[in-house]
Amino acid sequence: MNASIELRPATQDDWPAIASLLEQNKLPLDGAREHLSGYLLASRNGEVAGCAGFELYADKALLRSVAVAPGLQGQGIGHAMVTDLLQDARRRKIATVFLLTVDAPEYFARFGFALQCIDQAPLAMKASAEFQGACPTSAVCMLLTL
Repeated sequence: MNASIELRPATQDDWPAIASLLEQNKLPLDGAREHLSGYLLASRNGEVAGCAGFELYADKALLRSVAVAPGLQGQGIGHAMVTDLLQDARRRKIATVFLLTVDAPEYFARFGFALQCIDQAPLAMKASAEFQGACPTSAVCMLLTL
């Protein structure tokens, strides 16, 4: 990863930049703002270069909104954010991490995520915006046991 990239927790002030980044990457905004406390930002020279977030459900988490600015993709920014979030999940004693993805199952498989029946997600997580329509029905569910 480029040494000029810094990772930091997101704040409410970061929402406009995060929303723009999600829109650029064609990712849903529904439910994201409500979970900003679980978001991590990658920044370069004060500009948002990427974001990734967690929604927490007891000892389970939903990884969502992994997005990198289009001109910065392929530089390890997404990998750094996901790695950092997974380390944080381990520190928090999160047992399992779920995600929904349309076009990146191979990417997430590199972190150990495996395809999972969507029915295995906890009921509270199924009530989230991600599961209730923010992600298209073509999305696959993946799971990582920590």
